[in-house]
Amino acid sequence: MERPSWAPGDIDLERPSVARVWDYLLGGAHNFAVDREVAQKTLEMMPEVRGGALQHRAFLRRAVRYLLARGVRQFIDLGSGIPTVGNVHEIAQAVDPAARVVYVDLDPVAVAHSRSLLEGNERVTVLQADVRDSVSVLASPEVNDLLDFREPIAVLMIALLHFVSDEEDPLGIIAGYRDRLAPGSYLALSQSGFEAGEETPEIRAARSVYERSVTRTTLRDSAQVNKLFEGFDLVEPGVVRLPEWHPEGPDDEGIVARAFPGFAGLGRKAQR
Repeated sequence: MERPSWAPGDIDLERPSVARVWDYLLGGAHNFAVDREVAQKTLEMMPEVRGGALQHRAFLRRAVRYLLARGVRQFIDLGSGIPTVGNVHEIAQAVDPAARVVYVDLDPVAVAHSRSLLEGNERVTVLQADVRDSVSVLASPEVNDLLDFREPIAVLMIALLHFVSDEEDPLGIIAGYRDRLAPGSYLALSQSGFEAGEETPEIRAARSVYERSVTRTTLRDSAQVNKLFEGFDLVEPGVVRLPEWHPEGPDDEGIVARAFPGFAGLGRKAQR
């Protein structure tokens, strides 16, 4: 396979990645044939996957707008992926050009393309790091040179934690970020999952295809997602299915009537 000009030289073109499969599902162009093959096999078994990806992205946009309306001007986007239309900095800087954003991802394609896209924007930076290592992320020059931890910061974990198993201690990972944040900071989180009894055999088969080819996933129900907000006060309407979180139109409201495979919430670090 011919290597695209945007792909770093050390990328294995025959191995799919989470970021590139996600990019394909969102309609992006920075993916390889192997990524598209995995995505298509998954879609054949569970066509709702693409709509789910788009709903995670829509929640990101709604959450950022909500935060901007409440004065937040600093963002850390963990597991940010490959840039597509409607990135955090585009939304934030359209409201306030002084808004600052740090994107963090481990995938080299996501990082390389982000750096290329953001060249010249001094209020946005990109860090290649494992988001599970909060100590290294928060100690990095990319974070500390751009953000002021005396002021509120929004940590965004969008479609991220279903790639973190319970054994990897998602609560501990979140706490590593939370404990560094000033009171009045926020956590925005979306997570794939179902309530008890909702996952069908077809969905399990689709997950099996994805997990064999890309990576393991850990789905969580709404009660489990609620627990991830330990140390934060949930804002209304709490943890709900993705389309239910501050829906912007009738299309979202129609989706809510079905058992949508994902949850979202926004929490504010308490003043204590």
